Order: sequence, then C-alpha cells, then structure tokens
Amino acid sequence: MLDIKIERTTQPKAKPEDESALGFGKIFSDHMFIMNYTEGKGWYDPRIVPFQRLSFSPAAMVFHYGQEMFEGMKAYKGADGKTYIFRPEMNARRANASNDRLCIPQIPEEDFIQAVKAVVKEDEDWIPTAEGTSLYIRPFVIATDEFLGVAPSKNYLFIIILSPSGAYYKDGLKPVGIWIEDEYVRAVKGGIGFAKTGGNYAASLAAQVKAHDDGYSQVLWLDGVERKYIEEVGAMNIFFIIDGTVVTPALNGSILPGVTRNSVLELCRSWGMPVEERRVSLDELLEAHKAGKLDEVFGTGTAAVISPVGKLRYINEVMQIGDGNIGKISQKIYDTVTGIQLAKLDDPFGWRVVVE
Repeated sequence: MLDIKIERTTQPKAKPEDESALGFGKIFSDHMFIMNYTEGKGWYDPRIVPFQRLSFSPAAMVFHYGQEMFEGMKAYKGADGKTYIFRPEMNARRANASNDRLCIPQIPEEDFIQAVKAVVKEDEDWIPTAEGTSLYIRPFVIATDEFLGVAPSKNYLFIIILSPSGAYYKDGLKPVGIWIEDEYVRAVKGGIGFAKTGGNYAASLAAQVKAHDDGYSQVLWLDGVERKYIEEVGAMNIFFIIDGTVVTPALNGSILPGVTRNSVLELCRSWGMPVEERRVSLDELLEAHKAGKLDEVFGTGTAAVISPVGKLRYINEVMQIGDGNIGKISQKIYDTVTGIQLAKLDDPFGWRVVVE
C-alpha cells in the first residue's frame, strides 16, 4: 500500500460557476498526484501536490522518442451523494499492457487504483453535478532521462491530473458524421495500436483535420494492411447493429481494448441480444446499408460514453443511418451505463467503485 504524502494548495482556484460551459479537458483541479521511478529502486515518493507546471531538460526522452502512456477515467457524484469511479481495475490493467509494449515499468494495479482514489478524494469538491458532467481523470507516465538515444528510459514520472468536464459533444447526444479514412492508416498488428499512447493519436491528426474540414466529427480507420476491414474510430471503439445483431471488430492487436466497449458487450449479452466480435469489412457495411439492414451505428469511449452515428462517408459514398435521431438500442445502452455510473440504477456487474 502506498504511503501518499499530501501537500495541499494554499491558493485554491475558483471553481467554474457555469457547469453547462465546462467543455472538455480545459480546466484543471487544485491538486495532482506524482510518483517517481528509478531503475533499481522502483516506484517511490508517492505524493499529492498543488497542480503545477513541470520542469524538464529539453533532452528529456519523452520529447524525442515518445515513450509515454496515458489513461482516461471519470469520477461521478452519485445520486446517493457518494463519489464513484467506473471499473478502475480495467484501466489499471490496460495501463500495464501499454507499459509493457512501451518498455515502461509496470505500476501495481492496487497502487494505480489507490493513487486515483486518493487524488479524486482530495479534489472531490471539483466534481460537477450538472447533467452530462463528470470529473475526468488523466493518469499518465512519461520518460524523463536526459539522453538523446533510442533506448528505454531509466527514470519515469507517474502523474494524475483531474479536469471537471462537460459533455464530450457540446451539441448533446445527437448522431454525428463519421469519415471512413481512405488515404492514411493509423496502426497495424504488431505495432502499438492497442496501447494507450500519444503516438497513436498524433498519427490520426492529418485524417482528423480532413474530416473536420468536410464537416465530419471523427475518423473511422480501416486496417493498415488490406485497407478493407473496419478497426476503430479515433477516440472510440465502433459498434454496428446489423439486422438485429450487435457487431464490433474483434480485438486484433491494433485496436484499443476500450473499457466502455467491454461494458457494452457485457450489457448486450446480459439482455440476451446476439453479439459478435469479429472482422467487419467495409463491403459488408455497404451491402448491409443498401439492404436496409444497417440498423444503428455508435461509438463507445470513456469521454463520450456512447456517440450515435448518423452517417458514414467513404470516398463518394455516404451512408445515412436511421432517421437522424439516436437509435433505441444506443439510447438504452447510454441510459444504462450512465445510470450505473451515477448510482441511479442497480449495478449487478460490480462496476461502480466508491471513493472513500
């Protein structure tokens, strides 16, 4: 168990007065968690300190070779007044899977979860309570060796910062347009596509700019080899309801294993819905749409929870999904996941974890 030292701020920041205008990831709470790592010594000096700028050498390895990992989580104020986080053990495991791929030392799961709980508890009064809001939690690890050479760092920092955030999509839970990318690729099996690391997101920016310029919210990636199988959206996993069956691409080494993705699969199976995790080709989607069998499309992720898709674009083909409103199954999933997170519904899965 970590012996976390706490240095409280002497200059607390004013909290946002209008929670409807929070946006996402723009405001940060009073405190942050930090823990050091040195090869041969392990992780040490866990502490909560006032939110502050970091000072590094320009030669710090994270700037040059991108050795870093990050996670995304949320804390909620439940309907019963308690503070909750959602399935933190899955984030801890995924963080270590990313760490392994990036040659970053593992963080014991219990230490990861304890650190998250501790800093959330310290800034508990920063959790917004307006509809659709939450306290976003960003744990991350960065390599800090002062060395211009391609090798794993011997020193790291594990940091957790908190951001009171509004709904991920400012226009609400309305179907968005998704751009199926036909020029660039993001990841291939054997690479780092399954890891939660900044390089994956940097690789997505060029396509994201193209999509935004044409009025689309997100990019849907195809596989990097054959360029014909659906993988994931830039910030989400993707689901299709094809002729009543819930279908999502199988995890293949280049797709992020989303916590919300896993939750949706468990939910749908518990409801007795047919569920398939498998390869999904672009041709299959086009054919299903033409046959009137592409019932719903939605993305899943910690930030957005559920993001209904209203249209899919591929080159000159635009597939309109549904009637322009969120689908019935997408809405049911959203209501159930958020209901469990906010303690408005029972939690038969044990996903909701109280922060005490």
